[in-house]
Amino acid sequence: MSYGIPAAEPSAQVPVCPRHPDRPSYVRCQRCGRPACPDCQRAAAVGFQCVDCVNETKRSTPDVRTVYGGAVASGKPLVTFGLIAACALLFVLQWIIPADAVFRNLAFASVYAAPEFGAFEPWRLLTSAFLHSQGFILHIVLNMYMLWMFGQALEPLLGRLRFLAVYLVSAIGGSVGYLVLTPLLPPGGPVGVVGASGAIFGLFGAMLVVQRQRGGDTRQLWVLIAINGVIGFLVPQIAWQAHLGGLVTGALCAAVVAYAPRGKRQGLLQSAGLAAVIALLVLVSWIRVAAG
Repeated sequence: MSYGIPAAEPSAQVPVCPRHPDRPSYVRCQRCGRPACPDCQRAAAVGFQCVDCVNETKRSTPDVRTVYGGAVASGKPLVTFGLIAACALLFVLQWIIPADAVFRNLAFASVYAAPEFGAFEPWRLLTSAFLHSQGFILHIVLNMYMLWMFGQALEPLLGRLRFLAVYLVSAIGGSVGYLVLTPLLPPGGPVGVVGASGAIFGLFGAMLVVQRQRGGDTRQLWVLIAINGVIGFLVPQIAWQAHLGGLVTGALCAAVVAYAPRGKRQGLLQSAGLAAVIALLVLVSWIRVAAG
């Protein structure tokens, strides 16, 4: 008596992942239909795609660029937040590390740009922009607020790398402005200068140029620049020279980025233009020191 029919052997092989043949994979790529193990699955709009299809899509899809050639970056302005975090960290270190060691090693004074004084430390032109006065808490608060405000507007427009370049070169330009417009060795001795104000004024200048290039209204920007410029003359111990140097440098950098012809050579022309601005700052510094 027969009690049933024996089960037949499977007629098809168990599907395996092409990249990992030792792993059975019953989930298939929605694009190519091949099996994909959990390590090779990537979430798609519907279902999953395999790693190979995802990489092929990235290669065949052109990068989305801003009007100024920067890569479009969605989400939070990471460079702006990174700059704020760096300033905040150094401000904390100024309080923690004793004997004003951070200030003495990173603040800028004109003598540090002149080799004949025996302390040629040109990196201070940049590092001083990340320090702030410990005796006036609003110094860092106001600068970081302005950085946050203008960073949110400029970073998406220019792209992260270009925005960072404009900020850092403007910071150097602020120090160069102070170097050019003050004595190399004041009668009372070297005066240390700190603060991101030069770089912030560079963002003012950059936004002014970008707004004009885009055909926007610049009247409010002029008012903001005028108010902050006047404050630099009225409030003691504010280096208006750094504000002016940063403003001019930021405007030059933004002009290079904004007015470079669009096309395949746009990035190259922008890089060359920014390098020319840096070379101009070096030349102006050299002339000032030589004439000092």
